[in-house]
Amino acid sequence: MKTVAETEIRNDMNDAGDKKRDEKFSIKIWGRFKKHPGAMAGSFLLTILILAVLLAPLSRYNPDTSSVNEMLKSPSWQHPMGTDALGRDMLTRILYGGRISLTVGLLVVAITLTLGVSIGAAAGYLGGTVDNVLMRITDAALTLPSLLVLILLSSILREVDLPLFSRNSVATIAVIIGLLSWMTFARLVRATILTLRELDFITASRGLGASHLQVIIRHILPNAIGPIIVEATLELGYAIIEESGLSFLGFGIQPPTPSWGNLLSNAQENFVKYPWLAIFPGLMIFITIISVNYIGDGLRDAFDPYKVLGKIGEG
Repeated sequence: MKTVAETEIRNDMNDAGDKKRDEKFSIKIWGRFKKHPGAMAGSFLLTILILAVLLAPLSRYNPDTSSVNEMLKSPSWQHPMGTDALGRDMLTRILYGGRISLTVGLLVVAITLTLGVSIGAAAGYLGGTVDNVLMRITDAALTLPSLLVLILLSSILREVDLPLFSRNSVATIAVIIGLLSWMTFARLVRATILTLRELDFITASRGLGASHLQVIIRHILPNAIGPIIVEATLELGYAIIEESGLSFLGFGIQPPTPSWGNLLSNAQENFVKYPWLAIFPGLMIFITIISVNYIGDGLRDAFDPYKVLGKIGEG
């Protein structure tokens, strides 16, 4: 009984020590992130943008209600971003469109992270036949012309009503883009794990009886978090661009539901005379992408273990 009690006390002390180290590490990560001016500026802009799209229902204008008397009004105090060809307030439609575009981006990141990290981790850690099979599948998927396949799948699914995926809905577009975007994650995670799995602490963990899943989740992936986060932020930008491109070409989110892509598409006919119809949706895409890229850059520096080791005197 004494041995069991001593073991429990030792485990509790180890858990407390791990928790304290994790809290200290989190504080240091935040401290390094704050020192990156681009990341802080990107965080501020993205936070403002997210709050704005979440508060879109507070607008006094309905995004789908047209007004003949307000058609193609230039930006003013009443309509800060002008109105479109049907007299709808552009600011309201851009905010509602931001909800759609950001939701698609986040869903795509979730799908690509799940598929890419799982496949890359299995390939890199297990190696051998598993690695060869998974990487050949990845290579085959990379050879597909993504834009053409996106258009093809979107065209097919717009004619099919599935129980969970209505025609060209947010979920449908996100799944289509996600299934064609996980390969970069898989290759990145595999390359990182091939390096990490040979380190001494990984060998020691396996020698102490840790399972493959425990080694991957508790030791390898936390040390690979930097590249994964950077790629996730880049993927968010790519997903927004791809959704916008699909909607611009008429194969993505369909009107009257606004998205930044179809708002740009609708602006084509009147762009020369009424440039604000394209400038403001394009500006939202630009701000979002540059913000998440800077945030990813700051997180990469904050999580980079080599930077941590290089700053011995860090408080």
